[in-house]
Amino acid sequence: MTAIRFGTDGWRAIVADEFTMENVRVVAQAIAAYTKGIGQEEQGIIIGHDTRFLGRRFALAVAGVLAANGIRTYLANESVPTPVVAFGVKHFAVSGAIMITASHNPPEYNGIKYIPDYAGPATPEITERLEEEIQRIQNGGEVLSITPEEAVARRLLEVIVLRPHYEAHLRRMIHFDKMRQAHLRVVVDPMHGAGIGYVSRMLAEAGVETCGIRETADPFFGGQLPEPKDQHLSLLKQEVIKQKAALGLANDGDADRFGVVDRFGQYLTPNAILVLVAYHLVKNRGLRGRIVRTVATTHLLDRLAERYDLELVETPVGFKYIGAQMMRGDVLLGGEESGGASILGHIPEKDGVLINLLLAEMCAWEKKGIDQTLRDVYDEIGELFSTRMDIRLPEKTPWLEQIRTVSPAKVGPYAVTGVNRMDGIKLLLQGGHWVLIRPSGTEPLLRIYCEAASVGALNKITEAIREWFS
Repeated sequence: MTAIRFGTDGWRAIVADEFTMENVRVVAQAIAAYTKGIGQEEQGIIIGHDTRFLGRRFALAVAGVLAANGIRTYLANESVPTPVVAFGVKHFAVSGAIMITASHNPPEYNGIKYIPDYAGPATPEITERLEEEIQRIQNGGEVLSITPEEAVARRLLEVIVLRPHYEAHLRRMIHFDKMRQAHLRVVVDPMHGAGIGYVSRMLAEAGVETCGIRETADPFFGGQLPEPKDQHLSLLKQEVIKQKAALGLANDGDADRFGVVDRFGQYLTPNAILVLVAYHLVKNRGLRGRIVRTVATTHLLDRLAERYDLELVETPVGFKYIGAQMMRGDVLLGGEESGGASILGHIPEKDGVLINLLLAEMCAWEKKGIDQTLRDVYDEIGELFSTRMDIRLPEKTPWLEQIRTVSPAKVGPYAVTGVNRMDGIKLLLQGGHWVLIRPSGTEPLLRIYCEAASVGALNKITEAIREWFS
């Protein structure tokens, strides 16, 4: 029997291979046992799913297990973004939520995210307890299950609507009045995922002229990864130019990540977007608080924090660590370079819908293109250039252990001035450059993040890294 492991944000596997009804019921039973173990079975659990293949069938299978364990379940009435489900946990004061999604993974995948009562990603301690319970069940433990019809008859399964409550919250978070005065035109691309209708509907409500693409549910996501990265947003770029729009806004399969294109059809990296959001919150809204970023995220946020006398907190990779900081309070912005962020006053979970609306608000507030505002930021705090390299290694290579014990003195022409071992190995270099070397948790792959003060310096650093493996 295949071991079920939770990664940085839940369990994901290929449908009909490891992601089967049987395994989904095992995970649901483990979550039921955990919920009862902490005495929260009376509060109930929300179940949501995105637009992936068999999403609702898997959600109903989960409901059958929870109900058989005497836990009241609330099933979302339609495919729904992960941040909407997480907000529902807080709004309805339930014990947690189970989201059926594989986020930005390929179409053949599905997955499960468990969201505890604080409405953010499960902590490593919680996922460890779930994995222990899963192993116990796989080693002969019992899985309880009843049909959805029986769950309804026992009054343990109820269909609920989440969207209106979430949208009402966003109306309090976003300055719609600024957008109404700006005469913006925006292209919205939910990439056939669960975010369909969220950004476009709320922008239209705010008086923004919107044009939607890929706004039909498709479990194959149009033949592309539902990941709002540069290489997957060609249609959005073309439509922005065609419509002469101010910007293009995209979300991934479960709408917890964002993707942004400027008026020229140029993709803006998540690092750049995080800096823009922080700048907007401080300069235009006059807000203050801590800025929290992962160890792999741009140091431009450090410069911005220093410029405005804000505290900067660095965490390991994974939004669960950012969420933990948000639960402590006073976090202005929490973000990661993979395209996830949340802000002060919101749930401790990444939310691509919220960030996209904030960017439209910023453009309206600044009365200029997002590219022009980014240039203003660079003029104020300087510019940094980032990239990521994925290096495939033999499974038994000693290289990583060697570099853990003896770090290099130089990377290219730049001396190593400090070493950070918070998550992987981060080499701080002369000149303000840095390199993070972090192994993948699921395959023999190194993810190497680099940031430098110039394109030339970045090229020298990446060339030196390639020589390590030649």
